[in-house]
Amino acid sequence: MFGIGGGELVFILFIVLMLFGSDKIPEIARTMGKAMAQLKNATNDIKSEIHKGMEENGINQSVADITGNINAEINKAKQNLIGDAPDQLTKIQNDIVGDLPGQVAQSKEELDELTGPIKRQR
Repeated sequence: MFGIGGGELVFILFIVLMLFGSDKIPEIARTMGKAMAQLKNATNDIKSEIHKGMEENGINQSVADITGNINAEINKAKQNLIGDAPDQLTKIQNDIVGDLPGQVAQSKEELDELTGPIKRQR
């Protein structure tokens, strides 16, 4: 929220309390709330007018078509660059990770064999 931390917000509220007093703060908050609601309504009205104008002039459809075409071209470029790399990456991943549980179990058994006599001596 505007780059203001918790401590800074508490300090600002303390200053406001000292300047206006506790009896004026609810009135100020109510006024600010109404102003924020009016501002939000005004921006929503402006947005709706802009969208209506775009729909009337057919600009909205053009933007959607352009976006779709750009995404399609990006996907084609990715496919050309990557090629069959995902298959190769999956194969490499399976080669590396595929035998990992077996290797961990084998290492555990070897460790148990080595530490078995040590544990018994204690």
